[in-house]
Amino acid sequence: MKRAIRADYRVAMTALCAALDGVLGVAEAQTAEDQSVEVVIVTGSRIQQNEFDAPTPTISLSSAAIELSGTTNLTDLLRSRPALVGSKDSTQTTNDFIGSNGLNLLNLRNLGKDRTLVLVDGRRHVAQLPETAAVDINTIPADLVERIDIVTGGVSAIYGADAVSGVVNFVMRKNFEGLVGRLQYGSADAGNPGDLQASLTGGFNFANGRGNLSGSIQHTREGRLRASDRSYLRGANYTTMRRNPDDFPDDPNVPDQIPTNDLRYDSSSREGAIDIDIDEEDEGRYIADLRPDGTAYDLGVFIPPYFAQGGTGTPVADYIGDLRSKNENTIGSLFLNFELNPSVNLFAETKFARGTAVGFYQPTYDFDLFFTPDNPYISPALAAQIQPEGFFVTRDNFDLGVRGEDNTRETIRTVLGINGGFLDGYSYEVSYVYGQTEIDSLAINNRYNDRFFAAIDVVADPLSGAPTCRSNLDPSALPDDPIFHLPELSFTPGPNSGCLPLNILGEGVATAAAIDWVMLNNRTRSRITQNVFTAFAAGPLPGITLPAGAIDTVAGMEWRRETSRSTPPWEDQAGLTFGNVILPSDGSFDVKEAFVELRAPILKDLAYTELLQLSGAARVSDYSTVGNTVTWNLGALWAPVRDISFRATVSESVRAPNIGELFGPQSQTYEGIDDPCGMSQLNNGTSYRTANCSAMLNALSIDPIGYDDPNPGDSIPGLSQGNAALSEETARSYTFGTVLRPRFAPGLALAIDYYDINIKNAISTATAQVIANTCVDQPSIDNVFCDALRRNATTGAIESFIVQPENVASYRTRGIDFNVSYLLDPALLGVDSYIGSFGISLLGSRLERLTTIPTLGADQIDERTTAYAPKLQTSLDLTWYFHGFTAFYGYDHFSKTSRYDLLTRAGNPDIASSKNIDYDAYDMHTLSLAFDFKGGYRLYAGVRNLTDERPDYSLNYPVSAVGRFYYGGFKMSLGAAP
Repeated sequence: MKRAIRADYRVAMTALCAALDGVLGVAEAQTAEDQSVEVVIVTGSRIQQNEFDAPTPTISLSSAAIELSGTTNLTDLLRSRPALVGSKDSTQTTNDFIGSNGLNLLNLRNLGKDRTLVLVDGRRHVAQLPETAAVDINTIPADLVERIDIVTGGVSAIYGADAVSGVVNFVMRKNFEGLVGRLQYGSADAGNPGDLQASLTGGFNFANGRGNLSGSIQHTREGRLRASDRSYLRGANYTTMRRNPDDFPDDPNVPDQIPTNDLRYDSSSREGAIDIDIDEEDEGRYIADLRPDGTAYDLGVFIPPYFAQGGTGTPVADYIGDLRSKNENTIGSLFLNFELNPSVNLFAETKFARGTAVGFYQPTYDFDLFFTPDNPYISPALAAQIQPEGFFVTRDNFDLGVRGEDNTRETIRTVLGINGGFLDGYSYEVSYVYGQTEIDSLAINNRYNDRFFAAIDVVADPLSGAPTCRSNLDPSALPDDPIFHLPELSFTPGPNSGCLPLNILGEGVATAAAIDWVMLNNRTRSRITQNVFTAFAAGPLPGITLPAGAIDTVAGMEWRRETSRSTPPWEDQAGLTFGNVILPSDGSFDVKEAFVELRAPILKDLAYTELLQLSGAARVSDYSTVGNTVTWNLGALWAPVRDISFRATVSESVRAPNIGELFGPQSQTYEGIDDPCGMSQLNNGTSYRTANCSAMLNALSIDPIGYDDPNPGDSIPGLSQGNAALSEETARSYTFGTVLRPRFAPGLALAIDYYDINIKNAISTATAQVIANTCVDQPSIDNVFCDALRRNATTGAIESFIVQPENVASYRTRGIDFNVSYLLDPALLGVDSYIGSFGISLLGSRLERLTTIPTLGADQIDERTTAYAPKLQTSLDLTWYFHGFTAFYGYDHFSKTSRYDLLTRAGNPDIASSKNIDYDAYDMHTLSLAFDFKGGYRLYAGVRNLTDERPDYSLNYPVSAVGRFYYGGFKMSLGAAP
């Protein structure tokens, strides 16, 4: 009986050890009786080797770790790992940018999604975000993942461009036998959202074991989470950091920003804010006087530039929209492996993934709409107070419908290839990957601007006296938008135009028919394709044998072609709708590459040198866009004894500009800019800002003393475009580390690694606000950011801008990673245990540097300790196994982070009080229990965010607004490994 118990422990501990993070490559269990190490393909190299021989720091998450976490979203789990803390799951991408709803994007080392290469089984995966190489992790079926390898160093020489900060490789299950099904449901303690996952995986061998066919289908649903679902984000309860009204223009002894609740827009409301003094401006702004019913408008306490605390205005909380869109993903996968003969094995796989994401964010809004006194919808009380010239209305159009997106993404990925061995000790692989993503993005509650302006210009019909559109009676009375300036019309003015009068003087007073005439839903369609052909051979270098063995080599070639095309609806292309003019985009590139990789065992099995090994790789690439590039890496591993090893790598990686950065069409855009030279912003930048603003304004013959933004809060027209003159960016990466696996403590492993990544000639696309700030925050105004701005020669106000990517930035990050795992299994020591066994895993990272230099000659901006860049991060997992019962506890933490970059804090010490200058630390507790029954059945349940942590003065940071979340599930494994 004791022997049977011990065998049961070994099986269980194999699963437990696999659930812990690997410190040397692939996390594989080793019993005291069997110290053999499995030879595998370790991510970061194409040479077959074991984890002990891998010089590149790699962290692995197994399928057991994924299951114990209880998450239905792989990115949620990966974001808890220090290197991936800056990644975005569904709560970060909802309404992050147009087309973002539902995406899950990985970001290694906080260097950006475009510098993180996502692979599946070591091969590239087609993107889901047009004009980029960004892979949506939702397209990877969680229940088919065998392990996830995170390589935190530059490996462009192995995998090509984009692997600047590293690689995340999803290794999938193959040669599956049996049937596994899983069903899981969870819901937040505070109500909404509810999440569901269901999957079924099966496979069988055939042809006397020479072939295997397996398949899987998985459906995941993430429920919608509105801001209104959380009481602390509703209306007056919503608190955020805003300008201190008692600190204007700026008192260095008073905090510039303070927590503010009941924040509203000062002269804009849902029913319409009326300004009757149309010939007068207050500090460059039109100020509301009345409500549509003629009663006084309460301005509240003014907070620059255009907010108020209290009053009649629209609460800022109303504009938050969804915190997480409703997301559904279905993935069907099929795998085939067939041995044609001992030297040729055929493999094929195909996958279809369909994802939908529906989210809503904010309504249309309008500033200073001009109304004439003859509009029949004007109330008598209002008519008695307006001037003969008319009045202005500023309005938040919630009653016309909240805008949203319904995104459908369909991805097909097919892999075909052969591999096998030849001669003695040589192997090869030839593969072709085709991927295609089609995206159908439906804009919900978009607006025809020309119809809207025609519909609100209402007069009384001279025959019937009923309200009608002025353009129905007078076709020459063409509508015009003072901001967007309509280039053409979507209707023909006149009696048969279809225009219906739209009443917006009050909330909820417009007719449904009139709303339908001015609003529309329209679609943008995009297609992304990827073709990759790869061939390589591996084996010992002929004719050379070192004292410790042969030199292992890999040599191969690769060809890749990427395309992206997007076609917005004609209404958007013509500039007829609310927002920006959007033009079609169409771009492609191809690259031809050759690569080689070597591993040379110099010494082996000697005193004080259990192993000394050198490795290297190089890749030569020829891009159709940027020309030739060369990448390389060198690695060394020295193990004086088996218990300890030292490792080091140095590499040079590149990232070629993506399709959008190169070929993005010139499109119109509008952004609000807080003028950094205005009185309220002058002290909120670097020490250069005041002098630069003075020089810039003096050049326009404008006195900088007392200057303030003439148009605060106004949308400023600009242009967004790609830059065909971009070149590749280059990164130099270093890692140094040590690994301990002491024989006197079976199951204990410790790794400590130092990393340093320096990116030069980096591609950066700044927002209009960043352009304006960076222009005057540099040592000189002679920079590309000032070149991208134009100021009005009379007023000095910023009147236009150009947003485009530039090779102007550099990034530098360095830090220390540590990783400890301990499997405390009495059975490994030959001792019977009646209390079960324990697994401990601790991952951590200390960030020493994260800096940006936005342009040559500029001061560096220290982003360490800013959002998602904590100084210290740890992830602790504790697991207890006892005869079919598993208890898991996870604790994720990162230290407090700053609301402002450190350069801003240095230049403006009073930006916030010591109490409010930082975000709270991140603390997340997870607890789960699982019960295994005979026959391969498991029941499990758990809770994430056990202590119900809430966001800081933010929407989803440092924790999301989902709150405490309970889940439970059932899993069956019939004829298959659990």
